[in-house]
Amino acid sequence: MGEKRSNHTVYNVNYHFVWCPKYRHAILEPIEDSLEASFRNVCDEYDYEILSLQISPYHVHLFLSAHPKHAPSEIARTVKSTTAREMWEQHESFLKEYLWGGGFWEQSYYTGTAGTVSTETIERYIERTEHV
Repeated sequence: MGEKRSNHTVYNVNYHFVWCPKYRHAILEPIEDSLEASFRNVCDEYDYEILSLQISPYHVHLFLSAHPKHAPSEIARTVKSTTAREMWEQHESFLKEYLWGGGFWEQSYYTGTAGTVSTETIERYIERTEHV
């Protein structure tokens, strides 16, 4: 981690996001590999740098760095909508058993700023709170 540069900006903006699948079903483990690939693809496409990604059966922790022109709500909306669409395309027969009425992610999410906290510190925090 550290400062990043663009044409007219020097920044170090890091966010920690947490969100759950619809109805808080524990459905992420069977699709974890394709979900991780989807997260990495969307973050690459939008130039969000994934610092840490942890997928548990019933929620996701995403720690990333983004240019300050991107609002946290925009990042969450972009990542959640793209990954949801891709998971439905890839796993429709599995998902329709659990997610009636469409949708993939809960509307709500957590976000916090991490500033200059190290990736290791965030990962230790995630490990400590994983059982919650």
